[in-house]
Amino acid sequence: MSLTLILANKAYSSWSLRPFILMRHFGIPFSETVIPLAQETTRADILRHSPSGKLPALRDGDLVVWDSLAIIEYLAERFPDLPIWPRDKRARATARSLAAEMHSGFPALRTNFPMNMRRPVRAREDLPPEVWAEVKRMEGAWVDARQKFGAGGNFLFGEFSAADAMFAPVVNRFHVYDVEVGKPARAYMEAIMALAAYRGWLKGAQAETWRIEKYELA
Repeated sequence: MSLTLILANKAYSSWSLRPFILMRHFGIPFSETVIPLAQETTRADILRHSPSGKLPALRDGDLVVWDSLAIIEYLAERFPDLPIWPRDKRARATARSLAAEMHSGFPALRTNFPMNMRRPVRAREDLPPEVWAEVKRMEGAWVDARQKFGAGGNFLFGEFSAADAMFAPVVNRFHVYDVEVGKPARAYMEAIMALAAYRGWLKGAQAETWRIEKYELA
């Protein structure tokens, strides 16, 4: 059966980027439907696809899977021959821990660096200290994973995996908000941004005509 990925605006939806970049990178065929946010019909449009009223959602025949991490886990089961999670048990456990931490954590970072793929690169000033504590934690997690498991490639666990998909939106945030990180973290960011799947998402975001001013002005 064919897969359909239902997404919110590519410019603003960090959650939607995650399954998109993973599916594109691993060559999983799918069609996509983009539902713009902050429109009069947005909630009704989303509810036609996702029972939670949130995106992304994945339709596989008459099955609907919602939430980015749940979609990734479903795809890992649906396509077991693909290395969506690292094959090594220890690396896989660490990758899942990092993905879960990203999924549920970093509230200050999310609030102060709202997602906007089209944002010109410029730093923000007068950020609260909890933002920098979360930046330090994230950078440390990236460097630690690269040191322990990343020798075989340019990503957290060597080759691109679900963990990288989960962090791809933060890579964009760190880039467009000009967050200062060390050379190892910056090299990892450059590897993510060089991916064809990432560039394809960025091209789609730049082509969108919908605008939400609070994100454009952040």
